[in-house]
Order: sequence, then C-alpha cells, then structure tokens
Amino acid sequence: MAGRSGRTVRDLRRGNRTAVLQRLYFDGPMSRFELAPATGLSGGSISNVVAELVEDGLVEEAGTVESDGGRPRTLLRVAPSGGHMIGVDVGETRVRVELFDLALTELARTERPLEHHGYDVEVVVGHIRDGIAEVLADTDITPDQLLGVGIGVPGIVAPTPEQGAVVHGQTMGWDAVPLESLLRSTCELPDSVPYFIDNGARTLGQAELWFGAGRGSRNAVVVLFGSGIGACLVTEGVEYGRALEWGHVTVRVRGRRCRCGALGCLEAYAGAGALVDRWREAGGHPPEGTDEETALAALLAAAHPAGGAEADPVALAVLEETAEYVGAGLSDLVNLFQPERILIGGWAGLQLGPRFLPAVRRYADAYSLRHPAARVRIDLGELGPDAVTVGAASLPLADFFAGGGRRGARRRVPAEANG
Repeated sequence: MAGRSGRTVRDLRRGNRTAVLQRLYFDGPMSRFELAPATGLSGGSISNVVAELVEDGLVEEAGTVESDGGRPRTLLRVAPSGGHMIGVDVGETRVRVELFDLALTELARTERPLEHHGYDVEVVVGHIRDGIAEVLADTDITPDQLLGVGIGVPGIVAPTPEQGAVVHGQTMGWDAVPLESLLRSTCELPDSVPYFIDNGARTLGQAELWFGAGRGSRNAVVVLFGSGIGACLVTEGVEYGRALEWGHVTVRVRGRRCRCGALGCLEAYAGAGALVDRWREAGGHPPEGTDEETALAALLAAAHPAGGAEADPVALAVLEETAEYVGAGLSDLVNLFQPERILIGGWAGLQLGPRFLPAVRRYADAYSLRHPAARVRIDLGELGPDAVTVGAASLPLADFFAGGGRRGARRRVPAEANG
C-alpha cells in the first residue's frame, strides 16, 4: 500500500534499515538509545529495525557502555561477516584484486602484472577472472556470500541495456569494450552476483570521501596520478561523485603529444611515464629495463639524494617544471569548482607527494583566483595505493546500504558522462 508520497510500507522499512546500517557503519558502535536521535527514528522503530538486522546477521553486539544512573547500554555494530565484496583495480601496470568483509577488512589479495601485454582485453578479463577465483579459494568465502564485485578502470564507463557497462578507454586502446558482459561470460560467479564497473578516479574519490582524508567534505576533488591522470568531483547531491578527464586539460598550446593523440595535455607532462621521458630527454639517466614505478623512484632519488649527496640539477628542474604544470592544472579545478579540498592520490601521486606538494600548492595559488584559492586545502590522500580497490569494493557496499541490507535490492550503473 502506498501513502500520499507514493512510498510503500516496504519503502519505509527499507529506508529505516538503511538509516540504521549507515549510522552504525560510519559512526558506530552505538547504543539503541543513541541511534534514535542520530537517525530521527522513534525508539520503537529502532527496536524493530535492530531486531530485524540482528536476525539477518547484519548487526551484532559490541560490548556495553555505562549509562547515567541506569543499566549499562548495549553497543551495536555492523557485523563484519554479514557480507563480502571484491574490489578490482585495473591499473597501468597491474590488475589488483582484493576480497573484503563488510567492515572493509582485507581478507585476501592478488596482483597480476600488465607490462608485457598492455591493456589487451582478453588478458585483462583473464586477470580479473583468475584473481576473483584466487581470492575466493584463499578463504572459505563462497560466491553466494558476495554482495558484488566492484571494478575501477581507466576511461569512460557507459551503461547499455544489452551489454551492461561498456568501457571507452582512448588512452588504453579500448573502444566500447563490453567489459561487464565479457566478465559474466568468463567468470564462474552466479548471475545473482552484480558487477559495478566505474572510472578508477571515481572509485578513488569514493574511498577517500568515505574512509580517508575527504571525510566530512561537502565539495572536494580527488585527483589520481599514475601513468595516466584523472580526477573525481564530489559535491552535495551528486551520488558517488563525477569522474573528470582532468589529465587531458591543455596546459601548453602546441605542446607534447599525449597518449590520447592531442597536444599539450597535463598527462603528457605529469603522468609517470611522461615524467620519466622528460627526464631522459633533458639529459637524465633513468634506469633501463625497469617499470615506471622504479624509474620514478630513481628520478626522485636523483633530485633528493640521501646522505647529503649532491642533487641532480636536471632531475630537480624537471620536477620543478612538473610542479608548475600540476599547479596550473589544479588552478583550473579551483577556479571552475571552488572545492573545499583537493586530495592527491594514485601510486605516482603518493610517491611524489611529500617533496612535491609544497611547490604544487605554491603554483596552484599563483594561477588561481584569490577568493577560491584562499578557501581550498590541497593535501595527500590517506588510503595509499589500495584506495582504488577499496573504493571499488565500496560500490557494492553502497548498493547494499541503499537496499537496506537486502542483497541485489538495487543495481547501479554509472551515468554515461562520467569520464
């Protein structure tokens, strides 16, 4: 039966369950007494909802706390064993797969390198398939205990009615790759397990806003530095944030050729591979035959050697110029979106960050309008190199919350303009 608002009793019950689960998840453990004002529900509603969630194995007791003159109050928390999620990061150099419980505690992980095969679709799909099978085999978790598989990928992710999520990744050579349907036909998971495929910068943003340095921010941008560069804009009222192809803003007219084919993109100057190439072109000596992470570490070591050794002036000059390009690119985000915070993540961003950040802040301030520049903080993300997989795993978790703890209650596909 629907009320005047069009909401049914089932809708109201699901909304109440969602409110309790989310409050316990992000602010718990809490007592029933605390949950009532925190959720806006009556004491009777709290008792009924908690009883349902305990019976479903989603909420459990977590000790007691003294009350003011009365009996001790029982604390409640979301039960970690109430569900499991898999997060997948299709990165530049590897595919990382992690299995989490409902508290996002890592239970198992595996990584598979991509260097020799690049972004060959069959190879990537095979790595995801094998990684999912491996992390399940390493635990006693069965596929029917999964809330879903979240996957962060480079590029634009668009929903289609026939094939599910389709990936348009120009810099990786993917043109309308039907990733979801390929996984469904390849992975040995039941049809009841949903896939949530989204832009990697967006999953990074989701993780930092829920669990990292962005908690409490109403308007923030999370940027990702690796071989490629991306960003996620998170504002009030926009669920999950909006992915931005920030790496392809023009920072120099008629500049270097980018992987996307255009000239002068930020990624052509500040992406990890481009940074190492510029060091070599300027007369530096990156180690031969190594991956981008090792080569970037060598650049940083040359610019900031340990033990009081003399710094390589070429490496220093390349990093200073890169800081200016990044600062100019960040100023576009500051002027356009006026965020409270900008968070820098991704494996390359975290490598560069501690020594790189002061110069980036200085240039961002110089290129931005004074008013929004005075209101923004530019910091490093807190979640480290696993942020994309954590964010990917949080996509089925968010779906689970939205359904009031009911599996498969709501399917989310990303908006087409999320690149």
